[in-house]
Amino acid sequence: MKKRNHFYFFWRALLLPFFKLKYRMKYIGAENVPAEGAYILASNHTHAVDPIIMGMGLKRQVMFMAKEELFKNKFVGWFIRKLDAFPISRGKADTGSIKHFEKVLEEGNLMGIFIEGTRSKDGEFLPPKNGCSLIAYDTKTPVIPVCHTKIGSRLYFHYGKPLSLEEMGFDKGGAREFRNASRIIMDHIKAIREEDLASTGEKNG
Repeated sequence: MKKRNHFYFFWRALLLPFFKLKYRMKYIGAENVPAEGAYILASNHTHAVDPIIMGMGLKRQVMFMAKEELFKNKFVGWFIRKLDAFPISRGKADTGSIKHFEKVLEEGNLMGIFIEGTRSKDGEFLPPKNGCSLIAYDTKTPVIPVCHTKIGSRLYFHYGKPLSLEEMGFDKGGAREFRNASRIIMDHIKAIREEDLASTGEKNG
């Protein structure tokens, strides 16, 4: 596991009160995220600040890929590198970034990925991409489904229970299994939203 990043936790402590006030955030299920070991947090994606606030409900650091355009700005690039983010080229196969992602997992870290591959403009779910399931299979890493949902004036972040490779339907790998695993992960994310909506008696948004 990577040595504790004091820069990351300094900014987490500084920003958490602000985001809690702004979004009235509520975190659920943090106990489902083990304190050690490699796991992938697979989440839906609706806001630019998702990579920051998704990990604030956890005591562990969450590491992310970020679109390469962000690294072209000197300050932004420096800042997110200090947070251990690394660039990825969107819209094309970026094998270098995927290999780095896999290396970070092999070292026992907690990684975040947005399974839809891009932000949803209206908060509704988009079809999942296969990158998450491919990386999970290649690294033999469990996936923790995460759903964030705006309910009333509050923003809920709910961490589900880890899914094993068997629970994601893996046997020998391959395109069909990757698509099926992506669907299973997405179904769990959707189920979390339904659970949160049912528990509050309100509607999304």
